[in-house]
Amino acid sequence: MALRALLQAGHQVVAVYSQPDRPSGRGRTLQPGPVKQVALEHDLPVCQPVSLRTPEALAELAAWQPDLMVVAAYGLLLPQPVLDLPPQGCLNIHASLLPRWRGAAPIQRALLAGDQTTGICIMQMDAGLDTGDVIYTLPCPITADDTSALLHDRLAKLGADALLQVLHSASAWTRHPQPGEGITYAHKLTKEEAFIDWSESAQQIDRRLRAYQPWPVAQTLLGDDVLRLHSGSWRSEVTDAVPGMLLKISREGWHVATGEGIMVITRIQRPGGKVMDSCELARARPEIQPGLRLGTPL
Repeated sequence: MALRALLQAGHQVVAVYSQPDRPSGRGRTLQPGPVKQVALEHDLPVCQPVSLRTPEALAELAAWQPDLMVVAAYGLLLPQPVLDLPPQGCLNIHASLLPRWRGAAPIQRALLAGDQTTGICIMQMDAGLDTGDVIYTLPCPITADDTSALLHDRLAKLGADALLQVLHSASAWTRHPQPGEGITYAHKLTKEEAFIDWSESAQQIDRRLRAYQPWPVAQTLLGDDVLRLHSGSWRSEVTDAVPGMLLKISREGWHVATGEGIMVITRIQRPGGKVMDSCELARARPEIQPGLRLGTPL
């Protein structure tokens, strides 16, 4: 979205850098990322080095003679020679209100922590991990229904807007060093953490379902199946049932006991199957009845 905004505003983009194409889909064919797709639509040169630390990569970058570099979710730390290359430095569009949630997964970690507000920072990059001076911020509320996908899309638009504001007033940038207090790190998500621990509170499990959309998607065991839990809601109802116990199946979904409160699972997916209403899956599998315990074999 930032690249489209730059082009629509008439800024000259001399080249676009993107990570190498990744395999995707059942056929595992190489697919270009969204930034590369936009660049190709506008006939922009695209470079996809595996690393920016080689002399060849630095020479290629220098040949473009950029005045300014803009980075958004590139996924690689830029070495100091790259940061020193453009006269106006390198700007990063970061999806948090720094210094909270430096690192790879600020959107997901904000949801997991139950933050009520996040936002966008336009930051002057340095050699550290999201440690540079902040030039511009835009706050963004987090709603109770937000998933990582929904919040990402809102922040992407805010990031594009913030970038244009900064470029419009480039001669009057004021750089603010980040405070030394309130620093948190948004560590990269892993597939392993997607498995739900039903002894957690229903509220925390609800945060996990929302934070892990669209990846890695919250998961639990039902017999030998790994079920992917795509959506749900939580309730503060009191139960003395064992965490993970399926209490009842209603039109709303599967009511599951947790360490504190009840989780209602509404959308679910079997291995290799389509995403469906959880009550639809229960109708298709008569052995799924109240009394079963998620997270354990049948």
